[in-house]
Amino acid sequence: MLVIVLENAPPRLRGRMAVWLLEVRAGVYVGEYSRRVREMLWSQVEAGIEDGNAVMAWNTNTESGFDFVTLGSNRRIPLEKDGIKLVSFLPTEAPKPDQGEKSAL
Repeated sequence: MLVIVLENAPPRLRGRMAVWLLEVRAGVYVGEYSRRVREMLWSQVEAGIEDGNAVMAWNTNTESGFDFVTLGSNRRIPLEKDGIKLVSFLPTEAPKPDQGEKSAL
């Protein structure tokens, strides 16, 4: 199984992915292809993503049963711990204190 998720991708890239994969939701593409085709599809994502972001996941014989790659900026950052890929979340930007608010001293 191969899954590619595109966010803020140009329409031409989304159309390119729809030629090869089934778009089950907006920007979510699934299919079953060989490693060679998977790498070709990812190279097209890399070439056409522009300011968007993407993730591609596929089944493989690792401990977790899958592997994934990401591209572009996103709050979810992949990291590897003890040979297992995990996902870390960046904190949201903290709201700035109100300008009119005075400290209680």
